[in-house]
Amino acid sequence: MDYHLLFQPFALGLELGLFLAALALWRVVRLKLEFGRFKQHLSDRLELESGSANKIKREMEALRRENEQLRIRVAGFNGMPEGRLQQDLEVFARAEKRMLVNVPGFAPAWENAKAVAQAELAEEDAGRSLPKRVFSRLFGSGSPKEALPAPPTDT
Repeated sequence: MDYHLLFQPFALGLELGLFLAALALWRVVRLKLEFGRFKQHLSDRLELESGSANKIKREMEALRRENEQLRIRVAGFNGMPEGRLQQDLEVFARAEKRMLVNVPGFAPAWENAKAVAQAELAEEDAGRSLPKRVFSRLFGSGSPKEALPAPPTDT
């Protein structure tokens, strides 16, 4: 075999060029594989983020609907002129004030105080009560005996 042809200047240039071409080709193939891996990673990440974004949008929409429903319910509750619960609370507060004055027998005094308080509320709702009397009873100006009528005496 004649090896001296391999060491000719043309052959050395050709060998060097083929070696560099092989290195460049190997580098291009490796970069294409890496780009493919990056593209796959990017598409996986985009799928996960879009799924998360869709889930967050659905949750936000559900929370908006729930918020709107609660806002409507609160507005409905606030729009009621005088709720039954508030009126009952007022009746019980006035009855309690009367009980402090009429302590001797609890049950009859409680029922009487409740009936009187309900009658007073009915008069106030009908507009037959003076504002001064209402404020003195609600805010308790003066002593409790001044705000309430005199207790009935059993003789």
